[in-house]
Amino acid sequence: MADYSVGEVAAMSGISIRTLHHYDEIGVLVPNSRTAAGHRRYCDDDLARLRRILYYRALDFPLDRIAALLDDPDPGTHLRRQHRLLRQRQARTSDMLAQLDREVEALELGIALSPAQQREIFGTDRFADLLAEAEGTSAQWRVTAVYGEQEWRAIKAEADAVIGLFADAIAAQAPVGSDSATDAAEQHRQHLERWFFECGPQRHVEIADQYLADPAAAATWDAVAPGFAQYVHDAVVANVARRHSTS
Repeated sequence: MADYSVGEVAAMSGISIRTLHHYDEIGVLVPNSRTAAGHRRYCDDDLARLRRILYYRALDFPLDRIAALLDDPDPGTHLRRQHRLLRQRQARTSDMLAQLDREVEALELGIALSPAQQREIFGTDRFADLLAEAEGTSAQWRVTAVYGEQEWRAIKAEADAVIGLFADAIAAQAPVGSDSATDAAEQHRQHLERWFFECGPQRHVEIADQYLADPAAAATWDAVAPGFAQYVHDAVVANVARRHSTS
């Protein structure tokens, strides 16, 4: 039968000699024998018991509970129990990792909001995906991941106000070159520049062109009022012309 000193067992198991002494003192792991000088000597059965102890310790079992479990003479019972407990822990860990992955993905996509917060503020839990698609149209986007719930609520309120300005201009049948329409366009440009990216007049026209070129974006705008996307586009172009004429 193999015979190991306390130092050898400590080196093989990765736990301290002091811990092994403690396990002996409380009866959790009593060495197989001692030398004439009183030094502890461990056998293979002792090492097998120590492995089971360490499994249970990894599962946060207290030592007195471990001692009671190890009194079961059937080693298969221990293995099955430890296997089941580790599987349960693995499932919990997987759930936690999945949640962290979702949060990391949200940050990488540029939004630090939970799906519930996205639904509450924007009416969809896919806002992070939509934002990521929008960011793909510009290399100059700011790092919106730093925005918290308060900032996103402010952004949404400001965006709604701008949309309201356009809607009012349409309802009043104001021409796209009117002050009300071009003022709304200028507010929209400043909104984009304040929160998302540098947006000079020419860049603003490019954004407006994208609204018309993207059927999904155009449909979102046109849901506000018929012809809304075209009106916004033309008001943006008219605002650029107005700025040039006054510069």
